[in-house]
Amino acid sequence: MSTHEVRVVRAVPEDAGEILTVQRAAYVSEAQLYGDPFIPPLVESLEQVRRALEGGVVVLKAVREGRIVGVVRAQFSDHTCLVGRLAVVPDQQGAGVGRRLMDALEAEVSGRATACVLFTGHLSEANLRLYRSLGYSETHRERVAAHLTFVHMRKHLEPAPAADRA
Repeated sequence: MSTHEVRVVRAVPEDAGEILTVQRAAYVSEAQLYGDPFIPPLVESLEQVRRALEGGVVVLKAVREGRIVGVVRAQFSDHTCLVGRLAVVPDQQGAGVGRRLMDALEAEVSGRATACVLFTGHLSEANLRLYRSLGYSETHRERVAAHLTFVHMRKHLEPAPAADRA
C-alpha cells in the first residue's frame, strides 16, 4: 500500500468517535506489551477526545478512502510543541502513515514552535525507530512504574521560510 493515497488534514469535533476507535485499536498492542490495560489512550473517554478537538489542541488525521487510519495531537508550551497520541490502525502500521502524520504536524507547527518533544515507552521499539528516523534524539528516561520507563525525545524545528509564513 502506498502512502500517496493518504491525506492528512485537521480533525474536527465530529471525528471524535472514529478517532477514539483508531486510538483504542492502535494502543491495544502497547497495553499488551507493558501488561497494563489502563494506559491513558485506552481509558480516555469520548467526551475527553471531543474536548481536545474543540480546545487548543492541534489534532491531525490521516484519511485513506474515507477512513481515518491515523491521528496525532499537539499542544504548545511556549515555543515547544508537545506531541502526543500518535496512533495508526493496526492494518496500516508500517505503511508510512505515522511518518506522514509526524511530517505534517511538524510542518504545521514550524512557525509556532522551535522544537517538538514527545515520549514513548522503553519497550516500544517500532516507535523508537520511527522517532529516531525522523530526527528525534533521546533527552532522558523517566521510570514511571515498575513495568514502564518513558523515553523522552526532542527534535529542533527549523523556522518556516518567510514565504510559507505569509
